[in-house]
Amino acid sequence: MIETPNAFWAVVFFALAISPLVFIHELGHYLAGRVFGVKADVFSIGFGRAVAGWHDKRGTRWQIGWLPMGGYVRFAGDMNAASAPDPDWLSLPADERNRTFQAKPVWQRALIVLAGPLTNFAFAILAIIAVFAVVGEQRTPPVVGAVARGSAAERAGLRAGDRIAAIDGDSIRRFEDIALFVQTRSGERLTLSVERGGRPLRIEAMPDLEILRDRFGGEEHIGRMGISSGRPILVKLGATELPGAAMRFTASSVGTMADLLKRVSLGQQSIKLLGGPVKMATMSAEVATLKPIAFLFFMAMISINLGFINLLPIPMLDGGHLALYAIEAARRRPVDARAQEWAFRSGLVALLAFMAVVTVNDLAGLGLWNRLAGLIG
Repeated sequence: MIETPNAFWAVVFFALAISPLVFIHELGHYLAGRVFGVKADVFSIGFGRAVAGWHDKRGTRWQIGWLPMGGYVRFAGDMNAASAPDPDWLSLPADERNRTFQAKPVWQRALIVLAGPLTNFAFAILAIIAVFAVVGEQRTPPVVGAVARGSAAERAGLRAGDRIAAIDGDSIRRFEDIALFVQTRSGERLTLSVERGGRPLRIEAMPDLEILRDRFGGEEHIGRMGISSGRPILVKLGATELPGAAMRFTASSVGTMADLLKRVSLGQQSIKLLGGPVKMATMSAEVATLKPIAFLFFMAMISINLGFINLLPIPMLDGGHLALYAIEAARRRPVDARAQEWAFRSGLVALLAFMAVVTVNDLAGLGLWNRLAGLIG
């Protein structure tokens, strides 16, 4: 691994991390389609003009686009990469029509769409199994080892030896769970259920905001309590324990992402907490300087992120398609084609707006706007 990552290597390592995950996601759609007898016309990794491509014996064109920031499977009967139905599919011969995506019952179409995110979660679970098998799982008891002077914990009255059983009603099993809960809640009043000397206590605490800066000049805003546990405890797991531990970790990560998105949507947290591709690229280069197992763990986290984001009920994403299929199943007839078209257009606008916001956040975190202001001034 390199020791001094720069922008070039950030892009390289981001591509190395994201491209296999996009392939895995689209492979999930493709294989589920094959199970239900749907022909795939195109399997593309990347968007835009193809820089390489070939056809297999089933007539599927496999290609690599010049922009490696996504991918798609276009099934027979689809008008475009977003799986918008081609109105001409009904005029196809019966044999060809039966192999189109639109000809399948709604439950099969839903499973084909769902297979992409599920494959991302499956990869993440396998990767985390490998990580836990090599380094073990952190299971440090949620007991305060030390309290930093002037910290939020000291102001709240926490002491060394206190056991934190729950925060705002959410159970805490490990010390690591405290950081996950607190990091997105700076400036919020939290209720801690604490055990001290066998006696239950309720303590109100408000995490401080800490700004972390990486070697690229990027900033990350984190909520901190100012407590430490001492030396982390890594538990080596048996072969039968690994799958369950990896699935629990994946489910917990999805829950954390869902909670953050909910809190941002309700205005309880700043949208600046959301990151995008620029932030992930810089993180890729940072992680690439560590051991390979750290890069594998990073890929697992990106895979969970991809699976979660694709399940959001936004047209153009898998979750948007699933929402339309749920409406179709309830109404027992497909959603009007014009309504679907407007849904996809609005979904595209929403996605572009979201990407613009997180990219602005990423560039602000790298200090670009301050540098531009300095140049202009």
